Amino acid sequence: MENQQNIDSGSYLNMELLRFTTAGSVDDGKSTLIGRLLYDSKSIFEDQYEAIEESSKRKGEEHVNLAHLTDGLRAEREQGITIDVAYRYFATPKRKFIIADTPGHIQYTRNMVTGASTANLAIVLVDARKGMVEQTSRHSFIASLLGIPHVVYCINKMDLVDYSEETFNKIKEDIQNFSAKLETKDIHFIPISALNGDNVVHKSENMPWYEGTTLMYLLENIHIASDHNHRDCRFPVQYVIRPQSKELHDYRGYAGRIAGGIFKAGDEVKVLPSGKTSKIKSIDTFDGSVEEAFAPMSVTITLEDEVDISRGDMIVRENNQPEVVADFDVMLCWMNDKGLMPSGKYYIRNTSNEARCMVTEIKYKVDINTLHRIEDDKNISMNDIARVSLKTTKPLFVDRYSRNRNTGSIILIDEATNETVAAGMIV
Repeated sequence: MENQQNIDSGSYLNMELLRFTTAGSVDDGKSTLIGRLLYDSKSIFEDQYEAIEESSKRKGEEHVNLAHLTDGLRAEREQGITIDVAYRYFATPKRKFIIADTPGHIQYTRNMVTGASTANLAIVLVDARKGMVEQTSRHSFIASLLGIPHVVYCINKMDLVDYSEETFNKIKEDIQNFSAKLETKDIHFIPISALNGDNVVHKSENMPWYEGTTLMYLLENIHIASDHNHRDCRFPVQYVIRPQSKELHDYRGYAGRIAGGIFKAGDEVKVLPSGKTSKIKSIDTFDGSVEEAFAPMSVTITLEDEVDISRGDMIVRENNQPEVVADFDVMLCWMNDKGLMPSGKYYIRNTSNEARCMVTEIKYKVDINTLHRIEDDKNISMNDIARVSLKTTKPLFVDRYSRNRNTGSIILIDEATNETVAAGMIV
């Protein structure tokens, strides 16, 4: 049953990676769905299956309860051993996957933000018996706020509503009406039964009226190459490499992860904040030099001229530059027990750039169930989402979050404790 063993190691390294997050209310079936995906795609080992089969028998359950595959993670979560986002890795012959399984409770909003911040796709589970609930609205809003390009609504437990097409269409219509207020570009609806496997990996015989794809087909084939911004060239420098060995005596490289655009050897570039210009001499990777590189590759760039560059600087194109700002607005998700202090001072990090900053204004909080603005309550506590104005001690090189998720995101760090207290999207 070990599907990974059928995948050639060379092709595995070159396979496209899809990161997706799962969200839904408590008992909507997230654990069962993940278990079903892993089992039906043959991504778990025989002994793992036998263990959950044995566990299900001991508990007197009729079915092999695939939710037990993630129960160990939840037990750790409840004891406070691990962080509240559980990550799972698996692969099929077409793609590699990382699942971020986030808790459904309202008090874990910050954890969904953490798990979803790098996702290409979000799966939102909806119980077919209950339809759209407050949690559905909240998870849809967070997916939109975080700029997740693709959202898949899995209407689960269809077996408990007699696989009714009418029920599915009603829930689909409710979600579409709500989603019209959001900015999610690509939305899909799939009727499933995670317990029985309907439309998860295999097409359901119980819903002949549904003409769409299975969830696994969608995960394997959805187009994600254009999810990265390949227009705006952004290379935040993380580290300056100077080996000063005999063979590489004059080598001076700038290492980092490309945050946007396509860089080629010979390109004319500009360095921020100095404004100095040069040409790219070479682009080096772990496997050797390449002629071109693009987001999200990690590379080392060398330039033809000696330019004074350090961590936090950014290499860009002269005719396509980010905004250079010291005053700006962000949508913040507050992640700390200690609330946001008005006029509070924090460290701010944006790509590889760090500065100190002050909160100059709290504009409003968002009711994430109704999307209404709350302007008369300025107390920002854990899991709240609010629009605030910041002022930094030095300029940052940013884009709007809707344009580039890498250069448009920030985190705030408590100066005293060094804890990350908030994540933000530049608006």
